[in-house]
Order: sequence, then structure tokens, then C-alpha cells
Amino acid sequence: MENGRTSWRWWICSLLFIATTVNYLDRQVLSLTWKEFIAPEFHWTDNHYGNITAVFSIFYAFISLFAGRFIDWLGTKRGYIWAIVIWSFGACLHALCGWVTMYHVGIPSKEALLAVERGSELSLLMSTVSVWMFLACRIVLATGESGNFPAAIKVTAEYFPKKDRAYATSVFNAGASVGALAAPLTIPLLAQNFGWEMAFIIIGGIGFIWAGLWQVFYTSPEKSRFVNAAELAYINQDATDASAQDVSDAEGPKIGFLKCFSYRQTWAFIVGKLMTDGVWWFFLFWAPAYFSELGYPSTSGMGQALIFVLYLVVTLLSICGGYLPRLFVERLGMNPYAGRMRAMLIFAFLPVFAMFAQPLADISPWWPCVIIGLAGAGHQAWSANLYSTIGDMFPKSAIATITGIGTMFGGLCCFAINKGSGMLFTYADGLGDEFRFFGATGKPAGYMMVFCYCAVAYLLAWVMMKALVPRYKKITE
Repeated sequence: MENGRTSWRWWICSLLFIATTVNYLDRQVLSLTWKEFIAPEFHWTDNHYGNITAVFSIFYAFISLFAGRFIDWLGTKRGYIWAIVIWSFGACLHALCGWVTMYHVGIPSKEALLAVERGSELSLLMSTVSVWMFLACRIVLATGESGNFPAAIKVTAEYFPKKDRAYATSVFNAGASVGALAAPLTIPLLAQNFGWEMAFIIIGGIGFIWAGLWQVFYTSPEKSRFVNAAELAYINQDATDASAQDVSDAEGPKIGFLKCFSYRQTWAFIVGKLMTDGVWWFFLFWAPAYFSELGYPSTSGMGQALIFVLYLVVTLLSICGGYLPRLFVERLGMNPYAGRMRAMLIFAFLPVFAMFAQPLADISPWWPCVIIGLAGAGHQAWSANLYSTIGDMFPKSAIATITGIGTMFGGLCCFAINKGSGMLFTYADGLGDEFRFFGATGKPAGYMMVFCYCAVAYLLAWVMMKALVPRYKKITE
């Protein structure tokens, strides 16, 4: 109890945290198994992996456009359950890709699979079939995962007043970092001991357990038996303080899907996602491969330590980032939007260090580890506050829809950076020393190019967002 209030909203937040952790664990299984386990079997190149991550990103972007609307229509409880059941099924489905490929090309065993000569026609057929199998599974995974953030942001708006939303969002959003933190400690071990197929099945199965917990424990705060009157009053304090014009009902006015695009506030959120989401997904999907290129594969103790420390830095700093705008609101008297924008400007400077990751890698792998961790922490803190701007300016009835729209555009950036990275790294590796950028040559020069984009993306996004919405203005119709 806190000042006579129950604390059920934080228990709900912990469920959102677990769901987001599972979400990112499921995404990471492929990135931590493809280089050492899957690629040798099916003769994949960086471009093959880039194609798979790019298609996942573009389909995630496309389906996100409708996922938010789906959550708003179906409701938070049922919508979230549908989302996690679909993505957990898709995660487990990856385990069948190898068997289907072997059956299709007529190879009886893994030993025979590994014995196929690289560059042969059979090798090309194997890589093509396996890539298509994984693409199909990633599409199912993307369909379900696209519902996670629209649902979680909607729940946060239901259970927390505006001043607490960025902090609550940073808490559940830290699940992304914790998932990425736990992944290198669990997934390579599962793959080594039970096969990469079982890694997908075991990690994917966790989501079905969460769906059962959500069914039992979640309901709206007004109907929850775990929320007392004092906590409900705290949750609804914005409605109590607002004028009648600001709050027409619990959900607020309904906004048509196309009408959402007529608001500058929508485009500010779109810009924030479009410019920056790809940075986080690049780190998520390519960091294990990057450390492997430095000589530390995810199956080695050093490789696992590098990934663990990277996401430990992200986790510890990103949670603190969600608390910063609350200090601006409570101590400086700023409105929530202004406080968030000031905090986001501070966070936008952390990724600038990313441009030093590649040059300092020649000294020690711990330099890019910590630098990428700082950039990732900046992203997560930025993202928590960016999501919370939706609740500041839109009625609850439109929150999941706006989240889905922004997530779609963020997915476009993810597609571009993942597809582009795969092509760039393959091309740079082929040219070797002839490919140069800022003193780096070959594939390291390719990484240097991407790190430079990561460094400036947030500052550019902040300037454009501020130009679109200079000051707080709530949507009332």
C-alpha cells in the first residue's frame, strides 16, 4: 500500500514488462543462432540474413498499421492475448524450417546437409528454400509482435496518470533490454545442447504461459477487484483536474483512421519512429554478428559477455531515462509534453558516440560494447518518452491506433537499415581493402557507415518533431 493506495497498476506494468521481454527473446533467437548454427547448414551469407530481417521489418511495419486499430476495436485484454499467442506460435514454427528444407531438397540428415559443397547448385537450392521457410515464419512472428506495443501503450494510458506514463513505459520497455540481456546467456546454450530448433520451441513456448496469466489477472482499473478507490482516484487524476472540454468520456472522442493523418501530432510521432526505430533494430539484429566479426562469436564466453554487458548498460540507464521528464514536470512545473521533449533532446545526444564504435574496436571490443550500450540506452529512453507523447495529446480511444501508425513507419526504417546493411556488408566484404570509409576498409567500413547514421538520427528526429509540434496541444475532436 502507498498512502492508502493499492499498487495494482505496477503489477500490471510488470506483466507488460514480461510480455516485452518475451517479445524480444523471440526476436533474438534467430540473430544468435544464424551465424554459428544455421548459416553453416544452409550456406547463408550476410545478404540472406539481411533479406530475412528486412522482410520481417517491412511486414511488421505493414501489419502495425492495422494492429493498433485492431487492439482499439477488440479491446486490450483479448487483443493482447491474440497478439502473443500468434507470435509465440510463429516463434515455435521456426523449428520446422530445417526439416522442411531437408525434405524438399532430398537430404536425409544434417551430416549430409553439412557435407554439401558450397557454391554448388544443391547449395544454392538449400539456401533459397531455407530462406523462404524462415521468411514465412518471420511473417507469422511479425503479425503477432506488431500488437505488443499498441496494446502495452494503451494499457499504460489506462492504468497511469500522464506524469507517470513515461516512467511506466520505460519500466515495461526495459523488457526489450532484459530480453536482449538474457538472450546471449540462454539461447546459444540451448542451441548447443539441444539444437537450434529446440531453442525456438523453448523460448517461443513462454508466451503461451503469459497469455494464461493475462487472461486471469487483467481487467480495466474501474472493474478490477485489486484496485481500491484511492488508487483509482490516483489513476484518474488527469480527468479530475481537466476541464469538461478535455474529457467527454472515459475513452475520449472517436477519431477516424484517415483523420489521424490530418494532425501534426500524428506526424511528429511518425517522424520520431521513422528516423530512429531502425537504429535499435540494427543493434538488436546485427550486434552478435558484429562481435563475431571481431573474433568473438556468440558461442564463446567472451562473445556472450560482450552482448550481456551491452544490454546491461542499456537496461540500467534506460529505466532512469523514463524518470527524467517526471522531474521536469514536478520540479520545474513544465507540462508533460514539454518535459518529455526536453528529456528526449538529452537522450538524443547519447547515440552520437556510436560513430566512435568502429575506430575504437581496434583497441578493444569492450569499447564498441559500451558505446553501443550507451546508444541503445539513449534509444530506449527516447522511445519510452516518444510513446508517452501519444497519451499526452490523443484521447485513449485513439492511442493504440496512433501507436500502430507510428510503428509502421518505424518498421520502414527497420526494413531499410536491415536490408541495406546486409547488402552493404556483403558488397564491402567482396571489395575488401578497395572499399573505404572514414579510414576503415572492407566490412568494417560498412559498419562504420551504419554507425554514423545511428549517431545523428535522433538529433535530426528531435528537430523535425519540434518543428511539427512546437508546444503542447491536445486533440479534442
